[in-house]
Amino acid sequence: MEKKTNQFKAEIAEMLDLVVNSLYSKKEIFLRELVSNASDAIDRAKYLSLTQKDLAADNPEWSIEVAVDKTSGTMMITDNGIGMDADDLENNLGTIASSGTKAFRKALKEKGGEALPELIGQFGVGFYAAFMVADKVRVVTKKRGTSAAFQWESDMTGGYTISDAERADYGTSIMLHMREDQKEYLDYWRVSDLVKKYSDFIAYPIRFRTVDVPADEKDEDRKRREEREAKPMNTMVALWKRNRKDVKDDEYAEFYKHLTHDYDGPFETIPFSGEGAVEFKALLFIPKKPSMELFMPQQKRGLSLYVRNVFIGDDIEMLLPTWLRFVKGVVDSSDLPLNVSREMLQDDAVIAKIKSAVTSKVLSVLEDLKKKGERYDEFFGAFGTVLKEGVHVDWEHADRIKKLLKYPTARTDAGKRVFLEDYVKDMAPDQKDIYYIVAEREDDARRAPQLEKARKHGCDVLLFCDPVDEYLTESFREFDGKRLVDIAKGDVQFGSEAEQKAEKEANEKAAGELKGFIDTVKKQLEKEVADVRVSTRLTDSPCCLVAKEYAMSPSMVRMMRAMKQDVPDEKRILELNAGHPLVKKVASLTGDAQADAVTLLYDSALIAEGSPVADGAKFSKLVAELMLK
Repeated sequence: MEKKTNQFKAEIAEMLDLVVNSLYSKKEIFLRELVSNASDAIDRAKYLSLTQKDLAADNPEWSIEVAVDKTSGTMMITDNGIGMDADDLENNLGTIASSGTKAFRKALKEKGGEALPELIGQFGVGFYAAFMVADKVRVVTKKRGTSAAFQWESDMTGGYTISDAERADYGTSIMLHMREDQKEYLDYWRVSDLVKKYSDFIAYPIRFRTVDVPADEKDEDRKRREEREAKPMNTMVALWKRNRKDVKDDEYAEFYKHLTHDYDGPFETIPFSGEGAVEFKALLFIPKKPSMELFMPQQKRGLSLYVRNVFIGDDIEMLLPTWLRFVKGVVDSSDLPLNVSREMLQDDAVIAKIKSAVTSKVLSVLEDLKKKGERYDEFFGAFGTVLKEGVHVDWEHADRIKKLLKYPTARTDAGKRVFLEDYVKDMAPDQKDIYYIVAEREDDARRAPQLEKARKHGCDVLLFCDPVDEYLTESFREFDGKRLVDIAKGDVQFGSEAEQKAEKEANEKAAGELKGFIDTVKKQLEKEVADVRVSTRLTDSPCCLVAKEYAMSPSMVRMMRAMKQDVPDEKRILELNAGHPLVKKVASLTGDAQADAVTLLYDSALIAEGSPVADGAKFSKLVAELMLK
């Protein structure tokens, strides 16, 4: 054919500037796009040759080659796939966003084809990524089943030309004349790194070749070059696509280390396939210990995403809920549509289905792990704090997450935790609610005077000592149909109805007997407390402080103020144990002696819960005077 020169259509010319300068966030993407197109071309040739045997009569070893010539400043990407004729060049390269791959898939679907190959190029713009790094591109191609070769050439300024060419082998070669500031991509190690990063799991070997070999190359240099050029730069087989029984544990461990840079290896490995409405492969890992950035709000997290074996990006947060951010791994989908640059996810419905499947799978693994006692404790000790967040932010999975949570209790030994369902099984006969108390430290919680009446009635109490625990109580209101009740807030009753009635009558009687003293304490502490009353929850301690039912705990107030949050003061209630000898003694005092004793009572209540006293010097002085007496 005669050399044919065409101008890009006006709207296409406008889009070319977008493709070259704005569509891709990194120029290095050009190699991923061209290698992906080469892989597509081989896929098409293999698929068509199943019914058209003559297309593969040369019995090719399917492969992709990246050849560089530093002397001339060129890179050539070559495949031995389906190739193109003049019409294909016009349709596929002369019109942006018109993809031969897309048309190929459409034709196969119309014919009812079922075993569709996983083809990557869906939009026809990936080829033009070449112009991000090259000022001229030449394509020489020969279509399988034909005898003529053709050339397409463009420098992006004067349109493009299509002409006859010479080519012995079938397939396509794309030569890039690299811009002066982009010649870093002619280095073997740069190319190798990019292939490893983006195209490691392409199913065909990708080899490197040096064109301008020095005439005086030393023997040892020649040997090293030939050895590396003989090997594929890519591994070709995605670990997540292999059968679980065919993969050794150390292979999974090595991949995990490569993926996360965590040299401890994974705690748990989770390979699985998503089937049904959305099909995908995934390989997930639970680490052994939390990383430093786990609680850094601005830190990126998520799974690595591949689409048909091609790396799209890591830290894809949309694939994983925030409360599973400790999970690492990859997802590879054949169904996932991307935008034209393949860098942004496009179909929220597909992403949502993948995210739901990943979440459900991880929960199932944790539910199985739950049966393994100490092994689950090891996991929960590392990631329980993050897992708890799901109760607050994920209503769909909240009930499953609650069953995975463990807490220390007033009865358990230090360092031990129980599941909520086990707590419920061991509830006292007359106990209707699940009791908990909030404290900064487990030791403070165990010593809290508010536990006393619960212990007397045989009721265990959950110890909420994790910083996230109190936040959860806003949404964590019940479990197994039972309310969660903070025993340090509001008016808590224990025991049977008869016991509650008897205690109420006794308290009313005690309150009447102590009315004068209670009024005196109220007046003295009116700036510190909202009320003073006889306690329903103390048996051994003389007094304690309790909050209103929906108020923040002291530990939460201290934490928020440490974070520079403006938290208003909220007065609490001082409860007195009417039967305690010390309360009776203070009630019998008068004047300054009683006032000092009341101050000591109030300060001792603050200290018991882990709060600081308002006037440490005065407290020390009063204690010293009391000791002298």
